[in-house]
Amino acid sequence: MSTIVPFQALRPASELAGQVASKPYDVLNSHEAREEAADNPYSFLHITKSEIDMPLNVDIHSQEVYDKAKENLQSFIEKGILIQEDKPCYYIYQLVMDGRSQTGLVCGSSVDDYEKGIIKKHELTRPDKEKDRIDHMKTIHAQTGNVFLAYRSVTAIDDLIESWKRENTPLYDFTAGDGVKHTIWVVNDGDTINAITGLFATEVPFTYIADGHHRAASAAKVRKALGQEASDSANYFLTTLFPSDQLHILDYNRLVHDLNGHSVEDFMKHLTKDFFVGRVDKAFSPEQLHEFGLYIGGGWYKLVAKDGTYSTDPIGVLDVSILQKNILDKLLSIKDPRTDKRIDFVGGIRGLGELEKRVDSGEMKAAFSLYPVSIQQLFDIADSGEIMPPKSTWFEPKLRDGLLTHLI
Repeated sequence: MSTIVPFQALRPASELAGQVASKPYDVLNSHEAREEAADNPYSFLHITKSEIDMPLNVDIHSQEVYDKAKENLQSFIEKGILIQEDKPCYYIYQLVMDGRSQTGLVCGSSVDDYEKGIIKKHELTRPDKEKDRIDHMKTIHAQTGNVFLAYRSVTAIDDLIESWKRENTPLYDFTAGDGVKHTIWVVNDGDTINAITGLFATEVPFTYIADGHHRAASAAKVRKALGQEASDSANYFLTTLFPSDQLHILDYNRLVHDLNGHSVEDFMKHLTKDFFVGRVDKAFSPEQLHEFGLYIGGGWYKLVAKDGTYSTDPIGVLDVSILQKNILDKLLSIKDPRTDKRIDFVGGIRGLGELEKRVDSGEMKAAFSLYPVSIQQLFDIADSGEIMPPKSTWFEPKLRDGLLTHLI
């Protein structure tokens, strides 16, 4: 069963919440972060992407960047931009995007649960990305990035959370520049805290990482690395738990730098062995499983996987697996998309125009749009102990960094 705990969040002063809250560190590159935080000294990007306060040529994975993050965090605390809760609390976090609402519980989840498989994974992690978060956490002694967990919906938990929302005034309530509304309530009543803890301990046998595999893995390794320096809080990591029936998964698309020596004509000819291929007159977003969009040479194509060219097991039937097996590996010799520098990934929130832009610029040679994985597919694969190909799921809306930080 799931072990969760309340915690003393480091959080913005109420009037500064909208200015402090920033997009997650891993959805922005350094250039985008500099632009996002321009003229905003309160942006939490000064802590999560502290290279924005350093020369352009700085190595973003150098210790001096992590030291700058620590310096900036201390400055935010000293100036009263961030304050720490006076006792452990739970937090209810509601996001509304395009009229659709989802509500999660922000808490500390057990590192032991992660290591025992009670918190289930569906992706492998990349060592370089793990090291970045490990170095960041170890230096600043805080978890700034929230791990997005899902669980099979429980009516009693839904009712308790909705009741608290109705009967209490939110701590934060603002709409970010991208149109997503963020509302947070503090749950500071002892009886309610105990009831929530008990419900997860008795009604939620497993939770599932939806977004944040690297943050979760890094938190576990930081606890081990800190050793005797670690406080009890390092036994838990910052998470927000969402019921599965409120979640929405977007497509997670692929771009490739080259065609592995093939001409466009030769590449298209090879595709017809495993796919039905047809030209379409506009950007193509797949409407069902086993359909793919391909943008190449200034035009869009619809690909449909032929029967018998893929397996029907929980992993093989995924569109990300079909693309990997029959195109990326077979034709382009991209064997491990976690480490191969010839491939890049673009979340569906950026739209198909982003794929066109990067191909038309000459940076990339081709782009593939995919049909989203379902939450049930994610659960089935995690329950089976299998691993999805990397970058299989993109969840929206994203939690904002800086609103609730976990000190370790």
